[in-house]
Amino acid sequence: MVEGQDVGSTRWTIHGERVVDGTRRARLSIADVELPDGVRFEQYVIRAPRSAMVAVLDGQGRLLLMRRHRFVFDRWVWELPGGYVDEGEDPAACAVREVEEETGWRPGEVEPLLSFQPWVATADAENLLFLARRAEHVGAPVDVNEAEQVAWIPLEEARHLVFQGEIVGAGTVIAVLELVVRKAQGEL
Repeated sequence: MVEGQDVGSTRWTIHGERVVDGTRRARLSIADVELPDGVRFEQYVIRAPRSAMVAVLDGQGRLLLMRRHRFVFDRWVWELPGGYVDEGEDPAACAVREVEEETGWRPGEVEPLLSFQPWVATADAENLLFLARRAEHVGAPVDVNEAEQVAWIPLEEARHLVFQGEIVGAGTVIAVLELVVRKAQGEL
């Protein structure tokens, strides 16, 4: 706990939530919420299934990335491979499957790196990051709709891509910066 004055509970009360629209990838709803001071209002909420991504490193300290177009904000960006975890699927198995489908590389053993929520004020969309320290090339990517280019990029270059705005997705940004720190600390 952080030192400081106890200001009391700041927990919001949810009086209800009604679904506006939903698919297997996301559900949009409106929540009826009340602040601790009694102010009550409605807020949009997005609920999405967990997703799993893998930071695959090779023996030369390079990171496996995909360059793809994201239509929502109409930009070409570099990203880690990953996707939604299917109902009942093991997240690590999902992560491995997604890397192979999207890049043509099969990662070796994956280990959990960290998890995060990218948009905590509006969305419940848990992202699970895994780390693989090797991969085997098994052929062309199965999913031809995912990446324009697949490349092994030196970790330091990936860090520069973050600061140049070429890597903007939360999961990839977090993974790159975490790996740079771990490398600096001698943990990679």
